[in-house]
Amino acid sequence: MNLVIVESPTKAKTIRKFLNVKNYTIIASMGHVRDLPSSQDEVPAAFKKTTAGQLGVDVENDFKPIYIINKDKTKIVSEIKKLLKDASALYLATDDDREGESISWHLLDILKPKIPVYRMVFHEITKNAIETALSNPRNLNENLVHAQEARRILDRLVGYGVSPVLWKKISFGLSAGRVQSPSLKAIVDRERLRLMFRTGNYWDVSARLIQDSGSFNAKLIMTQGKKIASGKDFDEQTGSIKADGKNILLLNEVSAKKIADEAIRSEWKVTDLTKKEIHRKAPPPFTTSTLQQEGNRKLNLSSRDTMRAAQSLYEKGFITYMRTDSVTLSEEAIKGIRDMVTNRYGAEYITDAPKQFTNKENAQEAHEAIRPSLTFTPPQDTGLMGNERDVYELIWMRAIASQMRDAKQLQQTVTLEVATHLFNASGTKIVFPGFLRAYVEGADDIEQALEEKENVLPEIELNDTPKCQSAEPNEHETKPPSRFTEASLVQFMEKEGIGRPSTYAATISTLLDRNYVHKQGNALVPSFTAFAVTQLLESNMTDLVDVGFTKTMEEKLDQIADGKESWIPYLRHFYFGDHGLRQRIDESLNMIDPERAKIISLPTLQGYVIKVGKFGPYVETHLPITGALVKGSLPPELAPSDVTKEKIDEILKEASKGPTTLGEDPESGLLIYLRTGSYGPYLQLGEDSEDPKIKPKRVSIPKNIPLDILNHEKAVAVLALPRTLGIHPESGKNIKAGLGRFGPYIVHDGDFRSLKEGDDILTIQLTRALELLAIPKGTRGGRGMGGKIIGNHPTDNKPITVHDGKYGAYVKHGNLNASLPKDIKPEDVTIEKAIQLLEERADKKPAKKRSKKAA
Repeated sequence: MNLVIVESPTKAKTIRKFLNVKNYTIIASMGHVRDLPSSQDEVPAAFKKTTAGQLGVDVENDFKPIYIINKDKTKIVSEIKKLLKDASALYLATDDDREGESISWHLLDILKPKIPVYRMVFHEITKNAIETALSNPRNLNENLVHAQEARRILDRLVGYGVSPVLWKKISFGLSAGRVQSPSLKAIVDRERLRLMFRTGNYWDVSARLIQDSGSFNAKLIMTQGKKIASGKDFDEQTGSIKADGKNILLLNEVSAKKIADEAIRSEWKVTDLTKKEIHRKAPPPFTTSTLQQEGNRKLNLSSRDTMRAAQSLYEKGFITYMRTDSVTLSEEAIKGIRDMVTNRYGAEYITDAPKQFTNKENAQEAHEAIRPSLTFTPPQDTGLMGNERDVYELIWMRAIASQMRDAKQLQQTVTLEVATHLFNASGTKIVFPGFLRAYVEGADDIEQALEEKENVLPEIELNDTPKCQSAEPNEHETKPPSRFTEASLVQFMEKEGIGRPSTYAATISTLLDRNYVHKQGNALVPSFTAFAVTQLLESNMTDLVDVGFTKTMEEKLDQIADGKESWIPYLRHFYFGDHGLRQRIDESLNMIDPERAKIISLPTLQGYVIKVGKFGPYVETHLPITGALVKGSLPPELAPSDVTKEKIDEILKEASKGPTTLGEDPESGLLIYLRTGSYGPYLQLGEDSEDPKIKPKRVSIPKNIPLDILNHEKAVAVLALPRTLGIHPESGKNIKAGLGRFGPYIVHDGDFRSLKEGDDILTIQLTRALELLAIPKGTRGGRGMGGKIIGNHPTDNKPITVHDGKYGAYVKHGNLNASLPKDIKPEDVTIEKAIQLLEERADKKPAKKRSKKAA
């Protein structure tokens, strides 16, 4: 038997279709099986309370990593070891990149096999690719392993070294990262530009013209020989026309209305007409970066969701490997695409010669671009659904289009004169669709879909005199620099050379998970904490937010992967070298003033101080008459560039009023206050104490209680939480309902369950609590959440519940499940019918085999 190890069950399932199961056993390692310790609990006893134990890396011993088998992987490692005993050969079939090479190396180091070992690589999961990989195995690439190990150690040294500086100087729980920090600085820098931005106002005129049977729009471009001002003519920091805009006219409302009136009354004439045929070239097939960008722009998917869909498509055999920065295609793939284009659209759509795109510098050319597997199945014939269907369609269209002819379009520009004003109109018409034909694949009406990509002007000639149907003056405001989206941030990271294709999505996810940024629509908005962290690193560890420095690190890792650089000397120089990381960390701990580090520098806001505190950002100022210090929490969703004096004054005004009183608590006699903190409104029982060790009871207000209906009765009920619902019929122990960090819950003997939509923490009863407790843990959303109690079993008085499962409805009693017949709806099942079904299922259930030991 030959043992084949891959990363995921889906990948294993697909490969089983192509290999003889009698000769090959395929098992999934479930990703990495070994890593650096993630907490002190995981650090081996020999390294406890040592620098090596704190970092997970022994920096004094040639940066030797302290590897541990992940707790959730011990079972799978044992299973692999067991299978290995009966194997005649071991095939390591992890992904063909640094990450995959590292997984194979760790498996090899743990298993220490005494049988032949082969490294099996492929870039798509098809029968031909798997058979070719089996016939042409290679050895493990130590250089790739060292590059990945160096990357992991660098990330650990930066993360575990710098993050504690942020904890001590700003706030606990913050983090820094080798790629994360320069990416965050780019987002913060863009917000700073928005802070300095000053709005400019301008007017223009648009007209609707009729020519024969058609109509078109025209826009004012000149009047009395002067160009009309547009957004690009303004200085972003002054809101005025740029100094070099001498021949530019800034219209106001009065002059724009006057021109519009003249345009309606006067005769129009075509004074210039140009027609030009332009060629649009098809873009190259996707790389990881461009796929993430298009997924965000076209499908509104996050980078993480795009990559999750692509990973699944690869493992199911639909596309080639999805982590690549190469745009090249194999000769076999090019031939397959060209054959499909010829058969599907006609020979006139295919280029004269095969088209091959050129990679950027440092592209990992071992992989092809992302493309469909060699069958090139059209999206509508795959049976895929949801995100996977959408992402596959993007990949299919892009790959097919890459071998098609240019699209030819006729670009038409018309200049029209009316009184002393010049207007402009433009349009495009598709002469030959070329590669655009692939982009309307699956449309019900192909011609209609192509026409929607046009903007055609009616037939018009020089000296024609179209009629003006309407003319409107329009007011505009200049827009501040756009915030980064996930697509533009990925584009920035790729352009600057920071991170690799496999790290883009993870970096963005970290920024979101750490609350350094949040989303407004598609835009990534930095928090005040992001500003504080970036300020500290800019002032004290400049290299860590410098894209040039990070790019150099990536280049060094590439050189290690190519065998041109030794990894240990590089790590030694980075950490121990002149002005190395350790020295800068030590200096920062001594030099940085925590109080100054918490202050956010906003040059546009004078007289106020914004700080990052333990519970989030807040603003403080001294009142002008009394000099008293007043503070107010800033809403988490407030963006730094949206802060104005008016908003700050409103926040401080509310804060200075003090908390709203809802009356006395009948049990304690203390006043109940409604207050607002960084995370929203909450209730407080009694006054704040001068003793910091004594804290009044505070409870968040449940989301299902709007503030406008929050009265004394409801406030008392919320403060009384947790409340006892009753006794569990089996254990005799209390079931309670309460409010926790993750919202309302019920708990029985340490078993916590979140309330579902429609459940009310103040009114939930014992029966509903028992239903929730009967639902097996881990069944999140959708199916499997039914769990409705239909009665108790007469033999043990334990509840019988009905569920909606993956394969249909079923009833459950203890560990015994019984499917419902198709003619019985879950809501119609009776306790008698449920007992009958469970008894029939118990009769069919085979008895458990006795173990050899028991025998």
